[in-house]
Amino acid sequence: MGREVILFKTEERRDARETASFLRSLAERLEQGRLTLKSGQEQIELNLPSRLTLETKVEEEEKKGKIKRSLEVEIEWIEGEDAADSGQVTIV
Repeated sequence: MGREVILFKTEERRDARETASFLRSLAERLEQGRLTLKSGQEQIELNLPSRLTLETKVEEEEKKGKIKRSLEVEIEWIEGEDAADSGQVTIV
């Protein structure tokens, strides 16, 4: 099994408007095929292929009598490869 190395990671609380703005900017950069992420002194530049794998997951977890839900959107690619087609999820 291969090893996983975290190249960049942040976690922060934002209101819905700020989160939506971040996601719009992310979408624009995905279309352009280039993305730079920066937090403090940490920065990573990515060149993205035209074909990506999109994983979408909604989870629910009970913690201390409270329900916590999460929406995860993961974008993956293999360096030098285009992703194969699979079933598509749409936002309605």
